[in-house]
Amino acid sequence: MAVKVAIFDWDGTLVDSVEHIADSLHQAATELGYPALERAAYRNIIGLGIEEALESLYPGITRADMQAMREGYGRYFFTKATTPREVFAGVTEMLADLRGAGLGRAVATGKSRRGLDKALVSSGLGVHFDITRCADETRSKPDPAMLGEILRFYRIEPDEAVMIGDTIYDMEMAQRIGMPAIGVEWGVHDQDTLAAFGPKAIVDSMADLRRALELL
Repeated sequence: MAVKVAIFDWDGTLVDSVEHIADSLHQAATELGYPALERAAYRNIIGLGIEEALESLYPGITRADMQAMREGYGRYFFTKATTPREVFAGVTEMLADLRGAGLGRAVATGKSRRGLDKALVSSGLGVHFDITRCADETRSKPDPAMLGEILRFYRIEPDEAVMIGDTIYDMEMAQRIGMPAIGVEWGVHDQDTLAAFGPKAIVDSMADLRRALELL
C-alpha cells in the first residue's frame, strides 16, 4: 500500500447516521415554522458544516433563526447516542487492521467538535484515530482546509493520503487538494453522483473498500 494515511468521513461512511440526521433537521426546522422538505433535500446536505447546510436548505435564513435551528437540531440529534450498533459492519475490524499495518487513520467530518467527540466515545471508534478535524474548527467541506491540517500533522503530501467518503463534498474536497479519493455507496450519494469528481474507486462493500485501499 503506497498511501500512508487513510482519512475517513464519519456520517454515512463509518456510521449509519444519515436518517437520524435527516430526522433531526426536519424536526428542528418545522418546530420553528419552516416548511418541511423532501427527505432527499435533508440527506443531500449531510457532510456540510451545519451553517452551510442550513443556508442551503433555507436560503435567506436569519442569523437568529439559524442559531435557534442549530440548538433544536442538537437537542433532537443528541437524544440518540452513536453506539457500536450504528457502526457499519466491518468498520471496526478494518480500522484495526489498518492500525496494525502501521497506516495513519484520521477523520475529516462536517460534524461539530462536540458531536464528534461524543460519537468517538460512544461508538468505540475513538481509539483508532490519530487526528480528527471538524467543520466548526476549520472550514466546511468541500474546502480542503481540514485535509491540509491533517497532512501537516502527518508531514506528508496529498498523494500520500486517501480520502474515503460517501458524498460529493468528500470527493470534491480531495480533488481540490490533489488527494486520491474512494467513494462509498452505502451513504448519501450514489455511484454516478460520486463519479463526477473522479475518485480512484467507488465501492459498495467493506470488502471492496479493503481491496481498493490495497491497490493504492
